[in-house]
Amino acid sequence: MRLLILGGTQFVGRRITEAALAHGHEVTLFNRGKTNANLFPDANVLIGDRKSNVSALEGTTWDAVIDVNGYLPADVERVLSAVATTHYTFISTISVYAEHHAGDDESAAIAPMPEGADESKITGETYGPLKIQCEQLIESRYPNHTLIIRPGLVAGAYDHTDRWTYYTVRTSQGGDMLVPGNPERPIQVIDARDLAEFTVQMTAKLATGIYNVTGHSTPLGDLLSEATAVTGTSPIYLWADDAFLLEHGIQPWQDFPIWMPESTNGVHHKNVQKALDAGLVLHPIRETISDLWAWWQAERADTPLAGSSLSPERERELLDKWNARRS
Repeated sequence: MRLLILGGTQFVGRRITEAALAHGHEVTLFNRGKTNANLFPDANVLIGDRKSNVSALEGTTWDAVIDVNGYLPADVERVLSAVATTHYTFISTISVYAEHHAGDDESAAIAPMPEGADESKITGETYGPLKIQCEQLIESRYPNHTLIIRPGLVAGAYDHTDRWTYYTVRTSQGGDMLVPGNPERPIQVIDARDLAEFTVQMTAKLATGIYNVTGHSTPLGDLLSEATAVTGTSPIYLWADDAFLLEHGIQPWQDFPIWMPESTNGVHHKNVQKALDAGLVLHPIRETISDLWAWWQAERADTPLAGSSLSPERERELLDKWNARRS
């Protein structure tokens, strides 16, 4: 298959490119040539920028396109106007849903654009609705030839967001560790390799439709136990409840990545049965953490974590306040 991948060298796109090459597809990447430019010598590369210059794509024809980095409808439109393809796969997000209830599947209501929002800017409020607009634009151009992948929280090596990475690395540091919520609160993560393999295989089949693609809901306490086993450390997890964290100005997904208050934690309860029935295979979470930890030690150990805005000093302050409240 002659496959065009938009992006393809950072995290999810990197894993998709790896999977596509492993399956013997003829891969062409379209990107700015700035991130890991020499990573895939077996792939063809077209240099450009979907925001400003897609001339390298003009008049090209592909068996399939995998769009990894489409966030704004205008950027998607530039690509759609330049290329022709039999099939279009778009990497979207579970953030498109209006609400997050346990067990929601792909039929759940999607989020409207907030009134008065600046639709040219990606924010926490506009991210999901903008992705929906991208989905709809592609589906209108390629009806019955579009595959929409809606991932949940993606984890593993090369994750530049450091969201799940935060918990693994912080666990490795040992000592008292402030953890949000409670050990039983479920979390859903998807190994980037599993997301990539599913995406490539479904694209090769020219499959269509919408798929939630994330992992099984797993208690956060169990995930941290796996992190402890992988890193070989024995931190003391101190679980602070939602009320305490919110009272002290802790921001969900910012200070503590992946944490959401119980009332909105349905984001970690998505129904992924459709994807499982279609062939999604999930790595055991320990293998995901091991992959991430090996990468961190080899390539990232001397760089700061990007996933949390919670400094060690701020964590210590909160730990002292939490312990004082409990005593």
